[in-house]
Amino acid sequence: MNKTTITTRKEKIISFLWQHLLLLLSLNLMTLGVVLCIKSSLGSSVISSLPFVFSLAGATSQVPAWTIGGYTIAMNFVLVFCQILILRRKFDPMQLFQLVIGFVFGWLIDLNMWLTSGLACTTLPAQLLAQFVGCTIMGIGIAFEVRCGSVTMPGEGISIAVSQVVGRPFAKVKILIDTVLVLLAIAGCYLFFGHWLWNVIGLGTLFAMVYVGLVVKFAAPCLGWFDRLLDYTPGFRRYLFGLARLLYRRGNVKN
Repeated sequence: MNKTTITTRKEKIISFLWQHLLLLLSLNLMTLGVVLCIKSSLGSSVISSLPFVFSLAGATSQVPAWTIGGYTIAMNFVLVFCQILILRRKFDPMQLFQLVIGFVFGWLIDLNMWLTSGLACTTLPAQLLAQFVGCTIMGIGIAFEVRCGSVTMPGEGISIAVSQVVGRPFAKVKILIDTVLVLLAIAGCYLFFGHWLWNVIGLGTLFAMVYVGLVVKFAAPCLGWFDRLLDYTPGFRRYLFGLARLLYRRGNVKN
């Protein structure tokens, strides 16, 4: 193995780590947006509506007392399993990385719930502001996540799988999947509590279904700078190589 091959491999590894560090930051933005929507009490986002219902039911001991993030992780695992059932042999094993993304997404929801534990939206203006800011941050985070070009989120993965099988456009299938998740959350409200929970499925949920997509649409053309950030410069690469060599040499000196 020559020096050029080793250098190329190092560059690929560093590029992969840098790409997924930016993906982690993107997921954090998305989950912060999700949490702000929950805090607004006007209606959670689509992706968190069903886990939200189950977490509330868990507080009354009707189901396991997991957090919203915990139930989000479980839901993401189910969505990946459904993709395997739908695609069967056509399922790309690389898409199992969605399990990692789904786990991190749920964990970040719980982290941001803890970080915003002191945030209380007790007035309508505060609720409206939290919902608006949350949906905006979520949309920007989604635009970043898509730009990172890694494995998709399980929610998008299931839509892609169904789209491939039924031969329908992804956008229409995505709307269908989102609608099913909301309907399941509504069914959960009646199953566990006997009535509609407007703080879970409310006008804010409808607003999020429309507005988040618009944010992604308008933010996407403005992310040229993010593309340049993904394609880091040789100077940054040399810095990382130099730092790695320094740490390696210090380790050898101590030994």
